[in-house]
Amino acid sequence: MALAPENLEWSLGVPSVKELIVVEQIETVPPRYIREDVADYPAPSDKPLPCVPLIDMAKLVELEHQEVELQKLHAACRDWGVFQLVNHGVSGELLRDMKKRTQEFFDLPLQEKKRYEQKPGGLEGYGQHFVISEEQKLEWCDMFFLRTLPTQVRNLEFWPGQPPSYRDTIDTYSKDMRKVAVSMVGYIATGLGLDAEEFSKAYQDGKYQLRLNCYPLCPEPKRVLGVASHTDITGITLLLDCGEMPGLQVLKDGQWVSVKPVSDAIVVNLGNILEIMSNGIYKAPYHRAVVDRRKERLSIVTFCYPTSDVEIGPAKELINKTGNLPLYKTLTHEEYLSRFFNWKLDRVPFIDTLKI
Repeated sequence: MALAPENLEWSLGVPSVKELIVVEQIETVPPRYIREDVADYPAPSDKPLPCVPLIDMAKLVELEHQEVELQKLHAACRDWGVFQLVNHGVSGELLRDMKKRTQEFFDLPLQEKKRYEQKPGGLEGYGQHFVISEEQKLEWCDMFFLRTLPTQVRNLEFWPGQPPSYRDTIDTYSKDMRKVAVSMVGYIATGLGLDAEEFSKAYQDGKYQLRLNCYPLCPEPKRVLGVASHTDITGITLLLDCGEMPGLQVLKDGQWVSVKPVSDAIVVNLGNILEIMSNGIYKAPYHRAVVDRRKERLSIVTFCYPTSDVEIGPAKELINKTGNLPLYKTLTHEEYLSRFFNWKLDRVPFIDTLKI
């Protein structure tokens, strides 16, 4: 009998959902995937749902448009905690290459993918995250997870050798995502009236992780979730959709809003670290992934963290400027992650455990 994980730093093995569909050709969803919390799909309404804000990085750079775009960015971070970013400087060719090779990886035979399978005690590799019991509900998703930057944290044992050149593509993509994160964190800090250079430097030297998601088609999509509702523990998260089919949903004013993919856009999602450092002015939104009956969906997610010597707490400069009391405790980076990995999934939201 397999040992059960003691915390969230590793996960039990789970079946490949793609194999259930492609090889076993199931026509109904196995009981362990059926969830009660899917019933709150957006209800049909005569009123159109709001759209996730669109931010143009080119306008953030240009002095002529910068002030107006910074105001839009501030409102997006305050009211949504998520936005779509265009003109971000990452080439369309690289984005297409990353999407293509990610599709090719998930299309490999299962035995080839299992060469990079997760091992007990760790999160890297092909598998699933945060499955700590045999009774736990599963997500309709196959996942591959890598630590990418700084380069010394890489474990090349998990870096896939197939398809050809995938390692090189991941390397280039990760470095370009870091450039986007460094720039955006600086602008986000500016929106709060904080030192943009200090924030940017923390992410230039920070830690980056890559999560590749495959959401196979599903015979009963309204009974499952690709990823259950959650907030991210990152500073920010950068998501690239690999197609035109909406799957990401964000909770806004009690409604689930689908994020319609925009060609070559990157979805920027604020994590708990920025909510804490903004003392609650900016929000880490609840979001989830839904699946489809007819079509598979892929997404490429980059988790962005500041360097490990940065304390996680309300920015002192902001507290001094506003005169507001801090809403959250201040922790070392190590304490923050330790609290998350020892957090009990079925209890209060993680960020609420950090409130004063």
